[in-house]
Amino acid sequence: MMLAARLSRPLSQLPGKTLSVCSRENGARHTLFYPASFTASIQRTYASEANEASGKAVLVTGCDSGFGFSLAKHLHSKGFLVFAGCLMKDKGDAGVKELDSLKSDRLRTIQLNVCNDEEIEKAVETVRSSLEDPEKGMWGLVNNAGISTFGEVEFTSMATYKEVAEVNLWGTVRTTKSFLPLLRRAKGRVVNISSMLGRMANPARSPYCITKFGVEAFSDCLRYEMHPLGVKVSVVEPGNFIAATSLYSPERIQAIAKKMWDELPEVVRKDYGKKYFDEKIAKMETYCNSGSTDTSSVIDAVTHALTAATPYTRYHPMDYYWWLRMQIMTHFPGAISDMIYIH
Repeated sequence: MMLAARLSRPLSQLPGKTLSVCSRENGARHTLFYPASFTASIQRTYASEANEASGKAVLVTGCDSGFGFSLAKHLHSKGFLVFAGCLMKDKGDAGVKELDSLKSDRLRTIQLNVCNDEEIEKAVETVRSSLEDPEKGMWGLVNNAGISTFGEVEFTSMATYKEVAEVNLWGTVRTTKSFLPLLRRAKGRVVNISSMLGRMANPARSPYCITKFGVEAFSDCLRYEMHPLGVKVSVVEPGNFIAATSLYSPERIQAIAKKMWDELPEVVRKDYGKKYFDEKIAKMETYCNSGSTDTSSVIDAVTHALTAATPYTRYHPMDYYWWLRMQIMTHFPGAISDMIYIH
């Protein structure tokens, strides 16, 4: 009743914000409305029915910091046997030391570079040898390891495109293929960390978008193939959590920008100019500073995907602005979404 009454009220009477859009063709203005509550973060309510977590083995990649670090500790607290794959374990990274300091038999850090076949095979053997009964398999794999960068297409080198893809896309594929025999035996779970930018593209983020669109496609294909075998595959699509994931610091942004500018072909530097380039870098800095630092919605989504009897295909931990933008960009005609968000 309450919802019906609220939805029946004229938009002008609802507390919220309006967005005025000017048509490029005839100059006419159109007004879009979204409620004030859309500025809050989406908190999805999950079904309470869950599988027992106690003792089930889960591998999480990219646990040195960010989502992976928090996930390793959270899943351990839930009773899982957690294998925390860390890129920098052999270098004594601070995140690895903190995880090891818990001194728990159910939380084990392992050296894992998802671009390295040998390290992945060693990780598989470590997990297999730690299981009470390897023939019963391992319960879950969370493909979280990832890197990011920025820069318009003409500003980005082919080496950068390949580097990001090697970790985000091929690292996910490589790790999943290696662990699938154990996952199939347990009829377990695969949870792939994608991004809202795996559903909608954004200027100056093409290397990252390409890889996350690829993760989405890979996850769908894998879900279709694993369904008759009892393995469930979910995708988590976080919004802007850059501030919480250590992907960028102001210093790293400036270092990337300097290297990018120095390596640009002369014709590109001349055509765009330093002023244009610096404006784009400033926008990137603003975007990075605006992200959420509370990762609980992401952690809750992954936990549900691992424990629910019927996990969701996709999870969208993001604030309402990005959720609404994603719906418009994926469901509306391109001409409309371009007019609102791009032009």
